Amino acid sequence: MAAATPLQLLNEQVVACNQCARLREYCAEVARVRRRAYADCAYWGRPVPSFGDEHARVLALGLAPGAHGSNRTGRMFTGDGSGDFLFPVLHEAGFASLPNAVSRDDGMKLTDLWISAVVRCAPPANKPSPEEQRTCATWLDREMSLLTSLRVVVCLGRIAFDGLLAHFERAGQLPPRSKFVFAHGAEYTLPNGLTVIASYHPSLQNTNTGKLTRPMFLDVFKRARQLADLR
Repeated sequence: MAAATPLQLLNEQVVACNQCARLREYCAEVARVRRRAYADCAYWGRPVPSFGDEHARVLALGLAPGAHGSNRTGRMFTGDGSGDFLFPVLHEAGFASLPNAVSRDDGMKLTDLWISAVVRCAPPANKPSPEEQRTCATWLDREMSLLTSLRVVVCLGRIAFDGLLAHFERAGQLPPRSKFVFAHGAEYTLPNGLTVIASYHPSLQNTNTGKLTRPMFLDVFKRARQLADLR
């Protein structure tokens, strides 16, 4: 059996994390009570690891797992409305092997893409506290150091955008923060050559109202592919 890679070892540590008592209690309670539609499902109920191609040139960075999505399935953006909107776009853009994600055992493979989030536990009302975001930031810091082929980061929502900028502030690699304004489709090139693309989050609140449409979202990932020099 091959030895675990550094990213695999990091994911194991993420899953075992219990630093934020409020989040761990909430995730465990959701997994215990369950939603009626998923009453027969065995919920994951733990911090959710990242997944994808370890040699990815593109990172898709989200906010946090959904209580009955990733917190149920154990895989980022899998099993909820956001993932139902995301994965068909990733498939069309050439990053995902399947157009739909239903479980962590469905055979989904990502090519040149890594999916992660700034917070790894499902937060109540989808709102992690500033302290919880700071506590979880160590995982993103370590992860970014291991994604050595990375060229582009697509930030899914303002919290992901702010979380990524905070990472580069901690690393001393960010120009004045005032230069970075969140807007859908906005692009910024960092001093280290990495390109950041901002996008509205594929939440039902955004997709059901038309604030984020499939063509808008597809354009973001096509642009990421172009900037990453992927054919």
